[in-house]
Amino acid sequence: MLWPTLTGRGWNPWAELERLQREMNRLFESYSGNAAPSEFPAVNIWTNSDGVVLTAEVPGIKTEDLDIAVQDDTVTIRGSRPREELKDGETWLRRERGAGAFVRSFSLPFSVDADKVTATYRNGVLELTLPRAEADKPKRIAVNTE
Repeated sequence: MLWPTLTGRGWNPWAELERLQREMNRLFESYSGNAAPSEFPAVNIWTNSDGVVLTAEVPGIKTEDLDIAVQDDTVTIRGSRPREELKDGETWLRRERGAGAFVRSFSLPFSVDADKVTATYRNGVLELTLPRAEADKPKRIAVNTE
């Protein structure tokens, strides 16, 4: 619970400790060179009647450094982004962009036809089109009348 710094009874040391904790957290985030950790790469996934579309933000990564695998209802993206090195005399002021190897796997709501998956890479965004497997599509059943 946050307490106001000044109360009707005077100074509140607990509020000051909470403020100090917040400042220390900010200090260590900037010292490590990273902002709050998040999943990399950031993705959007949506479905339609034909399948799933997945977009991933992967700027600065060469297509040959990406590995995409699909098995049944799971898609996995692996890759690596090189760490930026500074020249002599340069110092980081802020460093938020992740570097190094990454792996992200996603379970989809249905099986995918792996032979028909397409991948495009444009302006730092990878787009995967993952068509639903024919065997997994709902079938319409006709009702016969007698």
